Amino acid sequence: MSQRIHRRGFLRRAATGSTMLGLGGLPFLSGLPPVSAAEARLAPGTVPLLPDIEPLVRLLEDTPRERLLEVVGARVRRGLSYQQILVALLLAGVRNIQPRPSVGFKFHAVLAVNSVYQAGLSSADADRWLALFWALDYFKDSQARDVQEGGWRMKPVDEARLPEAPKTQQAFRQAMDTWDEAAADAAMARLARTAGSDQVFELLYRYGARDFRSIGHKAIFVANTQRVLPQVGWRHAEPVLRSLAYALLAHEGDNPARRDAQADRPWRRNRELVVQIPDDWQAGKPSREATVELLVALRQGTEDATCDVAVQLLRRKVAPQSLWDALFCGAAELLLRQPGIVALHAVTTTNALHHAYMTSGDDQTRRLLLLQAAAFLPMFRQAMEGRGRLRETAIDRLEAVPLSGDGSKAVEEVFAEIGRDRQAAAGKTLAYLQGKGSAEDFMETARRLVLLKGDDPHDYKFSVAALEDYYHVSPAWRDRFLAASVVQLRGSEGKDNPLVDRIRAAVQG
Repeated sequence: MSQRIHRRGFLRRAATGSTMLGLGGLPFLSGLPPVSAAEARLAPGTVPLLPDIEPLVRLLEDTPRERLLEVVGARVRRGLSYQQILVALLLAGVRNIQPRPSVGFKFHAVLAVNSVYQAGLSSADADRWLALFWALDYFKDSQARDVQEGGWRMKPVDEARLPEAPKTQQAFRQAMDTWDEAAADAAMARLARTAGSDQVFELLYRYGARDFRSIGHKAIFVANTQRVLPQVGWRHAEPVLRSLAYALLAHEGDNPARRDAQADRPWRRNRELVVQIPDDWQAGKPSREATVELLVALRQGTEDATCDVAVQLLRRKVAPQSLWDALFCGAAELLLRQPGIVALHAVTTTNALHHAYMTSGDDQTRRLLLLQAAAFLPMFRQAMEGRGRLRETAIDRLEAVPLSGDGSKAVEEVFAEIGRDRQAAAGKTLAYLQGKGSAEDFMETARRLVLLKGDDPHDYKFSVAALEDYYHVSPAWRDRFLAASVVQLRGSEGKDNPLVDRIRAAVQG
């Protein structure tokens, strides 16, 4: 019997209830109409938003957490659209959640907005509301934590400090290079008003990748903002970009421009190292041997040694894709060696740096992003070593574990195994994919399980990044990449998120 099953048939089975992973159908989420906003006043000293979205943002800010889903559900039934909620959610996050002391923790209410959007985009129409309503609830949790830490709110921009339009880019670079928050805020506000998206993000890609503080969240924030702003609309960009510039300047201790911190060293060194890369560096040929060579360096070497290997490979006319294969697989290998929060961020940070690499139009920036990705992975590995022993395992030596069934039965077996033995689940995933099982069907199940059982922003951030990067990895490596990533996905044995029942009640009325 063929191990490949028809996708439509698989999804039909996935919706039948207890017979398939306990997913069940979600008819209560279908047929929801598109949102009108209520009037609201703006508190003094708070950055104003555009009049058409301000009332909805105030609704999210002011409604108690225990009532928000029901209030928004009632408005959805009256016509509130998915996009309006998405816009208001992002703006409420940047206005109310401070990306300090670290660009993470409570700030995931902002960082995860694009992941929530991407998760919904890749899901069935009805399922999209699950991710969005989960994010609404998580915003209220983050808002409460911010209040406990002092109640930060974004202030209006200091209009008197705005640089002259012809000098804005220079002013922004100067402010970022000297870690001057006030000057950077004013310059970013001017950029949002006078420059286009491509110009702005060409500047931001470098600053998102320049230091290892916040274990990659700076690069993640840049990439996720670049991806979600087209859905939100550039006219809403100014407060979002101001939040981003502020986040990129987060640091500990004295001004980083005046000291030699470990987090900054790879960037400073790589800015000099890129000149050793030949001008035709993107014209090389794929090489499995080169991928393995860089994997070994990632496994054993320092950040400097790994970047040196990357440059040597490019000088030997190896295609950049072969290096990215090593970076993606090296990040996923860390999950096999020590599943958890640090290895998870190795994957999501590599995803963010690769997105910037693919989107940037500047050759020097692309070189730097590639080398920073090569530097960050050994730094993630070192951070993991400080948390405990790493398994002696390698992604290129991962062995397939036999499955008792094929097709949909094999998918059921893998996701049931995640809750019992994640390493075995990785081996069974490899067996399924090598046996010509459908990666699309496999990932569809993974997405639905996140929607139903995910209770943390990392469930969304990680699953979106890993499932997307399956297609960024060369075919010869992608099955191993996905198999390793399985250890951080949601299994079918866990409890459903109780918010699912609240959303059911909210949208049914």
